[in-house]
Amino acid sequence: MYKVGITGGIGSGKSTVAAIFESIGIPVYYADAEAKRLMNKNNALKAQIKDLLTDEAYHRNGRLNRPYIASRVFKDKVLLQNLNNIVHPAVRLDFEDWALRQISPYVMEESALIFEIKAQKYFDSTIVVVADTEIKITRLLKRDKSNRKAILARMKNQLSDEIKIPLADHIVNNNGDESLIKQVINIHKKIIKKV
Repeated sequence: MYKVGITGGIGSGKSTVAAIFESIGIPVYYADAEAKRLMNKNNALKAQIKDLLTDEAYHRNGRLNRPYIASRVFKDKVLLQNLNNIVHPAVRLDFEDWALRQISPYVMEESALIFEIKAQKYFDSTIVVVADTEIKITRLLKRDKSNRKAILARMKNQLSDEIKIPLADHIVNNNGDESLIKQVINIHKKIIKKV
């Protein structure tokens, strides 16, 4: 199965672009959502997370204690890296299993950290969705009811568009001045020729 990774910084609109691919029949694996599912349902993964972050990483009902985890890992890069080293391999295996069950010319994984974790090696092709920083911030202020300082702190944990662009096979500009649908169709046609 031909595998395409789609990524972009927070607020870039990568989920919107992935949804357009879905609308033309391409199955999309949303890595963040699936990671959350695995962190809540996979007992082996839960045990590893508790070993790393203590039992407080989960509520009494067994659900992930996201505020606690965020408070620990977003101010400690080593702890964040250790958590990623536990979660990312589990997500990778789940994606590979999922991909085998799909019937389509290719499949896509939407993930914020493809280049950050050097996961591009797992894909036959990569797409990066880019947008100007101020546009991303405006989107996130509306979407997350967050504040500018918190958004900028989250952005610092991701590679800049300038670093991602040369690493990607395809670029989608999501500043609002080009049709996303037209860009997706053009990339889709290029990928279909390779499959």
